[in-house]
Amino acid sequence: MKKLIFATALAVGTLTAVNAQDKAIAQTSTDEAAMTQTVDAQETVAQDFKEIKATELPKPVLEAVATDFKGATVSKAYKNAKGEYKVVIATADKKEKTLYASADGEWMKKKMKMKMSKNKN
Repeated sequence: MKKLIFATALAVGTLTAVNAQDKAIAQTSTDEAAMTQTVDAQETVAQDFKEIKATELPKPVLEAVATDFKGATVSKAYKNAKGEYKVVIATADKKEKTLYASADGEWMKKKMKMKMSKNKN
């Protein structure tokens, strides 16, 4: 009788471990899918912009860079069909930073993040 109870307990324990492992694999797959969607959303946003010369940036954008990021230089510039700009700058401490601006020199980074988070779902 003791052997029968022990065998039953062992079988239940084994099945529980296998079930838990299946759930962990399913969660990993879900996490990977979410990461893929995030990367896809980022690439979609990046693809909307076409590279332009830094000298083609509107004066208000250049002034905003000079005012808000003293000592920074524009490394690359991009423009999308909506007239929004993606500006890559090299800061005074030699770090690279990507900014988003409207044609009138207003920063839009928060708006771009919101668009990306909407694309996740």
